[in-house]
Amino acid sequence: MAVFTKEIRFSAPGKSTEEFTSEIISGLRESGFREGSVSVFCCHTSCSLVIMENADPSARRDLERFIERLVPENNPDFTHTYEGPDDMPSHIKMALTRTVEVIPFVEGRLCLGTWQGVFLWEHRARSHSRRIVLSFQGE
Repeated sequence: MAVFTKEIRFSAPGKSTEEFTSEIISGLRESGFREGSVSVFCCHTSCSLVIMENADPSARRDLERFIERLVPENNPDFTHTYEGPDDMPSHIKMALTRTVEVIPFVEGRLCLGTWQGVFLWEHRARSHSRRIVLSFQGE
């Protein structure tokens, strides 16, 4: 089985979910593979990945609000606050979610459901430059 790797870099605005499914599809086309899987890896400790509803943005807003309530900023129990009040909450949110997703592809198409998209979930309050590595394994 062959491997094709591609890196994606983009600037994520603060606290948001940013879809990048089209960049994964573009990488799949570049690979020339028809069957296999892609590992999507986020190279950071204060953002994560989520496969989520991509048709109605209110679903993502509900998810974002839920995790904000679950892990609020300014918690007096947090001591890791070097980069501000969102520092430790961002790391916890990342640890509770995912930094890698594996998606199969068949006949040159990602096997995502009708309403699924792949999103970078930025947990920091301000914009950050983010790096995602795509590793396609297939033929």
